[in-house]
Amino acid sequence: MDVLLEFWARVSARNSPLPPATVWLTVAAAALLVLVPQAWKLTRHVITIVHEGGHGLVAALSGRRLQGIRLHSDTSGLTVSRGRPRGLGMVLTLLAGYTAPALLGLGAAWLLGRGHDVGLLWALLAALALLLVQIRNWFGLWSVLVTAAIVFGVTWFGTETVQSVFALLVTAFLLLGALRTVVELQRTRRRRGGTASDADQLARLSHLPGLFWVLVFFAVAGACLVGAARLLALA
Repeated sequence: MDVLLEFWARVSARNSPLPPATVWLTVAAAALLVLVPQAWKLTRHVITIVHEGGHGLVAALSGRRLQGIRLHSDTSGLTVSRGRPRGLGMVLTLLAGYTAPALLGLGAAWLLGRGHDVGLLWALLAALALLLVQIRNWFGLWSVLVTAAIVFGVTWFGTETVQSVFALLVTAFLLLGALRTVVELQRTRRRRGGTASDADQLARLSHLPGLFWVLVFFAVAGACLVGAARLLALA
């Protein structure tokens, strides 16, 4: 019982706010991780994990049968589920991928705004653990385990300041990374003409153009970024 109480005290502890200079430097570091090509090539795997996790979560919640998730070394991914090929469940499942990083970033900002920096890190660990059992390839397993190991290391061994900086870095990275992936999606669609992207699959289901769905993804990402900035008193 004492161990459980101690663990709960860790999870529910409130961190002190970071100095404004530290906050802006952390946000700038997150921007560099998104904007610098060499860094983005590596860190984009985190966005893919969240993207495919979003597909998987909504597929399960909408009554589809989740069969597994694959993550690839080129930062692409694939979530396989069984169910009706059309209908609301399928539409929501397709919508969930590109919106998941932004929505997770907004939720993370809500927790940070209330001082629950450590609670956010433990929540991320729990989500990674749930995702791990759905991974169906070795690279995906490796990606999730490495990500979880980094989050756990900071959560368990980091000082309060390190935990707060890391939690803010992850939050800002998710929000900014969500915008970049939508921009990349449209660039790929324009270069290849028609693709099997989420936007094009939604276009076939809804009879609305793929560009409409790209704009929906971008609007959600932008709204989440603005909302998170307000929650964190950055705007």
